[in-house]
Amino acid sequence: MVFKRLLGSLGVGSPTVDTLLDPGAVRPGGTLTGQVRLEGGQADFDIEHITLELVARVEAEHAEGESEGVVAFERFTVGGGFRLAAGRRHDVPFTVTLPWETPVTELHGQHLGIVLGVRTELAVAGARDKGDLDQLSIAPLPVQEAVLEAFGQLGFGFRSADLEYGHIAGTGQRLPFYQEIELTPAPQYAHQVNEIEVTFLANPGGVEVVLEADKRGGLFSGGHDALTRFTVGHHEFRDWTAEVDAWVRQLTERHADAHGGPYALHDHHGPHAHQDHGGHHRSGPGVGTAVAAGAAGLAVGVAGGMVAAEVVDEIGDFFEGDEEDEG
Repeated sequence: MVFKRLLGSLGVGSPTVDTLLDPGAVRPGGTLTGQVRLEGGQADFDIEHITLELVARVEAEHAEGESEGVVAFERFTVGGGFRLAAGRRHDVPFTVTLPWETPVTELHGQHLGIVLGVRTELAVAGARDKGDLDQLSIAPLPVQEAVLEAFGQLGFGFRSADLEYGHIAGTGQRLPFYQEIELTPAPQYAHQVNEIEVTFLANPGGVEVVLEADKRGGLFSGGHDALTRFTVGHHEFRDWTAEVDAWVRQLTERHADAHGGPYALHDHHGPHAHQDHGGHHRSGPGVGTAVAAGAAGLAVGVAGGMVAAEVVDEIGDFFEGDEEDEG
């Protein structure tokens, strides 16, 4: 998906810009490469700088309900300081490193409905124009994929995925939002939880895995949410199915914590070490994407009448609408 737009703020005869990302998904913390292609207009223009901005569609909860909007979460200056001659083409190659917490947009090549993009901004002759916007595809890190595969092997299914504005207390979160992957319960846990939400917070040393269970109420008690956190290294080798099963068992069997109440966040760095932190996060409605589990692992399916192509259309419509809103 490439939008080639006239830089309207610079007037008639201004340059045009395309940002061409190299094909294939990138992993969080990985290298994004491509080139910015400029086509000269009817006169010479001094290009002061070329900036790439990573943006995401994020949901926010507030007193009036929920809303969604575009949040920019990283900027890179990739070029500038040259004159673009009239009618001439100039390509600016770039290599930038993505934040470790960049959300995952696909699993096994199938879209999860998360909307991320790369927006290109040019500063020319004292004016700025956001002239190009392209879809960004992010595949999971190996340990993230291993954890999701383990959930699939245990019988959990994907309900939805979304981005929530806010911060999970007690974690090393750096971005202004976090990703929630909502799972339908495996049969053996269906009597205990309505759903489990998984949040990955990656960093150079590993990944924090935050789990939240929407627990069912008993005959004489209401339901509540329970949270726990586990830290794993990028290159750890574990029996992930057994590991994740132990995590879920620990999460679902925990009742209100004596120190922090039902919303205590527990940090487990090993089988015996833990540290309590206060913190709680809530989920919002996601897109109608479901993931079913199979013997070979997780596979992205469909739900609510939405197919993969429609997810792509939704991403394009959202970005085009965002550009129109900005004028």
